[in-house]
Amino acid sequence: MPDQLKPETLALRTGINRSQFNEHSEPIYLTSSFVFDNAAQAAARFSGEESGNIYSRFTNPTVTALEERLSAMESAETCVATSTGMSAILSCVMGLLSAGDHIVASQSLFGATVNLFNNILKKFDVETTYVSATDISAWEAAIKPNTKLFFLETPSNPLTEISDISALATVAKKAGAWLAVDNCFCTPILQKPLDLGADIVIHSATKYLDGQGRVLGGAVLGRRDLMMEGGVYGFLRTAGPTLSAFNAWVILKGLETLKVRMDAHSKNAMLMAQWLEAHPNVERIFYPGLPSHPQYELARRQQSTGGGIVTFEVKGGKDAAWRVIDNTKLVSITANLGDVKTTLTHPATTTHGRISQQARDAAGITDGLLRIAVGLEAVEDIQVDLARGLG
Repeated sequence: MPDQLKPETLALRTGINRSQFNEHSEPIYLTSSFVFDNAAQAAARFSGEESGNIYSRFTNPTVTALEERLSAMESAETCVATSTGMSAILSCVMGLLSAGDHIVASQSLFGATVNLFNNILKKFDVETTYVSATDISAWEAAIKPNTKLFFLETPSNPLTEISDISALATVAKKAGAWLAVDNCFCTPILQKPLDLGADIVIHSATKYLDGQGRVLGGAVLGRRDLMMEGGVYGFLRTAGPTLSAFNAWVILKGLETLKVRMDAHSKNAMLMAQWLEAHPNVERIFYPGLPSHPQYELARRQQSTGGGIVTFEVKGGKDAAWRVIDNTKLVSITANLGDVKTTLTHPATTTHGRISQQARDAAGITDGLLRIAVGLEAVEDIQVDLARGLG
């Protein structure tokens, strides 16, 4: 394979594992286990002396193809695919951390991630301190002798705050900690955290990587020493939050169109953001592609576009926000994102509804806030759909 291929080419020409039939499209290996030639080979596979497939909980050719493709696109040494985005985060922290370790995390995280850190990891004596996504000094001040992991989303969900990955990578390295970046909103098409100094990249492949709301999936990427037997893969092999071969194949197909989709999502989102910013009943708009965004210049350096997510606060609080949702006839009222179909949700009562009011206040998630994941429809049609409830 030639060097320096662009992401859209890597998405089509890497991770190809053809069978003896030499098919053009990648095959699906729907099997629970694999047959050995003899007892000696079985023993060698299980001991690690010989590479090869054993059991689809932790080795499957279709899943391996996806891992190879994502690794190429993210410039990672290796990848561990998982059953969901949340299982990717779980596998990362359980594979790399121990009781008594400390996490510094952005206070602007997906609600389920906050619940994982607060309610699950806390049971295993892993403590988390939350800080501003954008205040580097706050991350420095939160470091403890037992800090092992920095964790953030950039852009954040739902307010699209932009964290300075390079600056935080420097701080984390000085502290002897790893920096993990959830790259769900941008994908490797718009942002490459490892190239900016991060140690780990996490994906909910359910979102843009699949792109059509069909299957669940996740991925953790980084250096081989962090990912394999002593790390993330070691946890997955035993605990089994495994990506199915079928889901891996669907996501492989999704990656083939990721570049053209992300370009179109970004174009439509910019038009939507400009329209909403000018609307008299919109209090505030959050979109990294707009000059009004607080981290606009950082976003321009760190991302190739503003992405496909637009968050806005309507005047009138929860009642006004729900009125916008309830008057739509075209967009999908669902908490998922990254779909070719536009989706709309009220974060305070859905994606972040299970975290405390105090945590929502700290993250800036007000009752009037709406998050729209702009799809590939004609953007004028989506604007007409929203205008009924905004007007």
